[in-house]
Amino acid sequence: MIELIARELRLALRHGAESMAALLFFVITGTLFAFGAGPDPAVLSHIAPGVVWVTALLAALLPLERLFGPDFEDGTLDLLLLSGWPAYAIAAAKTTVHWLTTGLPLLIIAGPLAIMLRLPAASLPLLLVSLLPGTLIFSLLGTLAAALTTGARRGAMLMPLITLPLMIPSLIFGTAAAESPQPAAPLYMLFAMLLAALPLAPLGAGLALRAAAE
Repeated sequence: MIELIARELRLALRHGAESMAALLFFVITGTLFAFGAGPDPAVLSHIAPGVVWVTALLAALLPLERLFGPDFEDGTLDLLLLSGWPAYAIAAAKTTVHWLTTGLPLLIIAGPLAIMLRLPAASLPLLLVSLLPGTLIFSLLGTLAAALTTGARRGAMLMPLITLPLMIPSLIFGTAAAESPQPAAPLYMLFAMLLAALPLAPLGAGLALRAAAE
């Protein structure tokens, strides 16, 4: 598993432009929200958690097309499946690398972006705590959607249609956790969804990869 993750990390670093594009999209989109809402600090601080969550969700979608597409096209996916690797392990490795190269950087940049949007300093730790399971959920569900659309015609168009409805609950609870004076319940829901997605998303993605390879 470590060898597989290391391989995927080398490939991701070799094509680092996709991850950098996701981070730039995150920053630029958040800045555009600030320009559109105006300079009123009260307005910006009120919308800051929602802006950070929405832009993080959209940015996490950008690298998904390359998760399985190149491996499927050049036959690498078939070799991985024939080499004895369980399909769910391949999906889990892809999920881990997606989070390390996209979700973790988004989590790090979210702090400065939220400060720029005038989020109160007392609310910043709660926003970051809610984003931790949120970005993991985005990677898990994104990998599942990427596997489901592997080999499909116009898979790039189908992927957001599959992914966005699955991610909306985490977006709702994540924003509520960052804005609510009593964030315990939304945070519990976020971690419950993460615990459900951890085993189910790689298993579902593995089945989809087997189907695509056949």
